[in-house]
Amino acid sequence: MGAQDVAGRYTGTLALFVGFAAAARIQDLMSADGFGDLRFSHGYVFQHLVDAEPTVGELAVRMGVTQQGASKALKELESLGYAGRIAGAGDARTRRVRLTRRGTDAETAARHARTTLQDELAERYGRERLEQAHGLLAELLDGFGGAAAVRRREVRRPR
Repeated sequence: MGAQDVAGRYTGTLALFVGFAAAARIQDLMSADGFGDLRFSHGYVFQHLVDAEPTVGELAVRMGVTQQGASKALKELESLGYAGRIAGAGDARTRRVRLTRRGTDAETAARHARTTLQDELAERYGRERLEQAHGLLAELLDGFGGAAAVRRREVRRPR
């Protein structure tokens, strides 16, 4: 039974399942690098901490969740050692969120895992075919209005 038999002829469904399978492979690679406690959902928080140190309130707005929801997600990452809070510059009462050393190490491992997956796919299917598929998926994402959110690191969890 081929993939079209499983997912039907719906591009969105097939792309979603490919994304899930790719995410599972990346999580396997991350686990092998010592980051097995990270989950796919943690990426929605990480993206906002890569180049910024938001407050919990700012994080909530960026994630499109309540402050309680952002705080809960952050507490989980703190308990795992990936994020921490620091006093804000100029106002010690303001607490900013940032990745810890373990968090930046996980980010580096995730980038490496994505590169490894790309290399595996290129070896299996050919770099040219992979680049064509990538180009089409990027066009589809842009057509649905999602490319800008990716560029700004503002991808929200599906509703």
